[in-house]
Amino acid sequence: MQPAQTAPPAEVYGPEDEGRSFADGSRVVCEDVEVQRNSTDPNRIGGMAAGAVIGGLVGNQVGSGDGRKLATVGGAVAGGAIGRKVQGDRQEATGDRVVETQCRRVRR
Repeated sequence: MQPAQTAPPAEVYGPEDEGRSFADGSRVVCEDVEVQRNSTDPNRIGGMAAGAVIGGLVGNQVGSGDGRKLATVGGAVAGGAIGRKVQGDRQEATGDRVVETQCRRVRR
């Protein structure tokens, strides 16, 4: 039985490698790219939790008996989904944008 073969590690190039040429005619090219860095809550847990609480409170005001329980649960689920969506939209609109240099090997 042969040992498992692993793929060679991907080569990473930095700005210091720009213009570097290789025997196969390829070279390293770098460019500045604007990228977005999201907040510290990428899974939007805060928005989902807040929305669930608010939705549950609103749902609890509807109906009576088992209908009230069902409305509370439904409100919490819907509120959680809405809160997660609102937080995601807000993060996308206000996310930190930074310019970083990305380098890659270009083959001719």
